[in-house]
Amino acid sequence: MTDIERIDQLREELHFHNYRYYVLNAPVISDQEFDRLMRELQDLEARYPEHYDENSPSVRVGSDLNKEFRQVEHNYPMLSLGNTYSQEEVTEFYNRVSKSLGEDFEICCEMKFDGTSISLTYENGKLVRAVTRGDGVRGDDVTENVKTIRSIPLVLHGNGYPSSFEIRGEILMPWTVFEELNKERERKEEPLFANPRNAASGTLKSQNSAVVASRKLDAYLYYLLGENLPHDGHFENLQEASRWGFKVSDIMRKVKTLQEVFDFINYWDKERKNLPVATDGIVLKVNSQRQQRNLGYTAKSPRWAIAYKFQAEKALTRLLKVTYQVGRTGAITPVANLEPVQLSGTIVKRASLHNADIIASMDLHIGDNVYVEKGGEIIPKITGVDVASRPTGSPRVVFITECPECGSPLVRYEDEAAHYCTNDVACPPQIKGKIEHFISRRAMNIEGLGPETVDLFYQDGLIHDVADLYSLRMDDICRLERMGKKSAENILKGIERSLSIPYERVLFALGIRFVGETVAKKVARAFPDIDKLKKATLDELIHVDEIGEKIAASILRYFANPKNEELVERLRNAGVQLKLSATSLGKQTDRLAGLSILISGVFAHHSRDEYKALIELHGGKNVGSISKKTSFILAGENMGPSKLEKATKLDIPLVNEEEFLQRIGESIPAAD
Repeated sequence: MTDIERIDQLREELHFHNYRYYVLNAPVISDQEFDRLMRELQDLEARYPEHYDENSPSVRVGSDLNKEFRQVEHNYPMLSLGNTYSQEEVTEFYNRVSKSLGEDFEICCEMKFDGTSISLTYENGKLVRAVTRGDGVRGDDVTENVKTIRSIPLVLHGNGYPSSFEIRGEILMPWTVFEELNKERERKEEPLFANPRNAASGTLKSQNSAVVASRKLDAYLYYLLGENLPHDGHFENLQEASRWGFKVSDIMRKVKTLQEVFDFINYWDKERKNLPVATDGIVLKVNSQRQQRNLGYTAKSPRWAIAYKFQAEKALTRLLKVTYQVGRTGAITPVANLEPVQLSGTIVKRASLHNADIIASMDLHIGDNVYVEKGGEIIPKITGVDVASRPTGSPRVVFITECPECGSPLVRYEDEAAHYCTNDVACPPQIKGKIEHFISRRAMNIEGLGPETVDLFYQDGLIHDVADLYSLRMDDICRLERMGKKSAENILKGIERSLSIPYERVLFALGIRFVGETVAKKVARAFPDIDKLKKATLDELIHVDEIGEKIAASILRYFANPKNEELVERLRNAGVQLKLSATSLGKQTDRLAGLSILISGVFAHHSRDEYKALIELHGGKNVGSISKKTSFILAGENMGPSKLEKATKLDIPLVNEEEFLQRIGESIPAAD
């Protein structure tokens, strides 16, 4: 067998195994064997780039090249369904259909999955385009991102499918993935996603398909469109689609009577809580496409379908106490501790109260009966208080004035809702949070370490701050529970590699309040070593682009603390990069000084992130939208039509990437 034949064979095998694992839930090989086959395919594809296939299973990993989404017009408008919240309106729908048709009909009952709508187009058995709902007439082309979703076939199985057709469905984030994602965001003190729908939608619109691949999205397909479909029946067509490799819900039922419709609704109103993905209702469709055409459409929705929305589930339970959590930045989050109550398939014991203002607005008392809700399956929240049942003499909930972990006084900054612990160098949750931030991928990227390991090292007294990481020894780690020699080696190698992390990322890793990744880069270029930054005045800091008084004051406070100054010296002695490298300094120019530049389109030579870094390196400013102040647009292929129209209207110059690279004195990378 030649290498080219082996590539084709591996692609066919891996498509089959993806289908068995992600659609049928019935794998026939181990994960290790799958990974071995995938590595073999990737190695062969690297050796034979001329045998590239955009639908190869290897594209599932995604790319870190950024792109803007071009808009595509739908072949068939993606209309919304009419919503109803009562069984009376379902009865009206059924009777209206019966009267309009004047003949027997069947209803297909389906779950209404709570995700983000997608339209997939297949030609000759291959996925060629994936488009979001958008405004119903046109949507965003998210094909590259959708290709990373393993339950969506890139190449169809079997035969009998039309040469060209469209299938629609819902992109979803499973509950387990959603919960893990929010735990990770909570650890990083990033805003939590309110529900899986928002998380799925935000992920699908990511400009980085590698991020999409990592989020483990799923998809259920529920509507087949096109010429020459196999059957007149909607239900029957979806059964065919499942045989072609699509993930079609096996919950779907075809019924004839109104009572059967209500039986389906009533059963799934309870059982949906046990499903692996979020749902918010039932969709009822007339099954026959001929009858659908006869019933037609209103301006906004089809007359042959309706969505019955489940009521937001709420429960009444008792507030036992309010506890307080301390985050990495010292932010204090109040948490309602409740008498356990079942809600949307889970036992709820706690709900976030967010901040002091929320508590005050509800006039909460200990012992109150409170309403807890998961509207649309969101994170539990208290939506109201049954004041009439309040126990006599129950104490009002008063926000604390001291840190629950270290006893330090709390402070509330102007224009902020949160309270903060002022002890940012000795408060245990803050210390551990700072270490977790320091080792994170976007900061020092120390592999082998995670929150559990940090907690273990901290509790054992091995580390008290980030500088202690560089004093860890093999024997120190190996004596701890669950820490073998291999784990210790991985951690120590990760720590050693972090010594090459550039200065701007070290600044971000220090966790100075309000100094995020972008601000850290600007500060590093303005003050190319940390000694210059330590001596900077308020006036010098606020003259740095995008550094206001709040950020400047935070930097000054950080370096005014002797313990932070000592920490920086220990990091210096460990070999951490605390100044810009000679290479970075040598590349810095002011060729783009004073220019505001917007990036749009898809590029051949560098990713969008790399171009943003080049703009900053040469003194320019990245902007996110077009205005009269935009100096020029760095324009790649498939620039968004709305941006192109606005640029033309405002007479903003377009610069292609070759012209841009020449302008900044960079050589154009040779073509592969």
